[in-house]
Amino acid sequence: MAISAGSSAEEGEAMSDINVTPLVDVMLVLLIIFIITIRVIIQQVPVELPKATNLPTQTRPENITIAIDKEGAIYWNTQPVANQDALKARLRGIAREEPQPEVHIRGDANVRYQFVGQVLVATQQIGIRKVAFITTPDHFGPGT
Repeated sequence: MAISAGSSAEEGEAMSDINVTPLVDVMLVLLIIFIITIRVIIQQVPVELPKATNLPTQTRPENITIAIDKEGAIYWNTQPVANQDALKARLRGIAREEPQPEVHIRGDANVRYQFVGQVLVATQQIGIRKVAFITTPDHFGPGT
């Protein structure tokens, strides 16, 4: 539609055309500002993160499984352990073996993290070199 630049007979009539040029200018300026400032907002130290792999657990007879139930009770394989001191005494026994067996920690999904942390700290204090957490997989393979 054409815009007339003079007086006409219909001077009281409102102009029905929208001028979008200022809107486009404002949007382009905002886009440029966002492009420039996004590098300032996202500040991260450039590090190469390790690749995660989910390997199935290889159960060996010499591996030790420490289970923690939802009340915080500790089990060595399937035998209950009385307290932290008894756990540390058993861990000292396997820490002397060469090669050291792996320790697998199985914590109940509803256990307080404090109990799992105490077991982990005990293995670290005794000097166990291989500790793993056992979890259930998110999926059970194709077709299930």
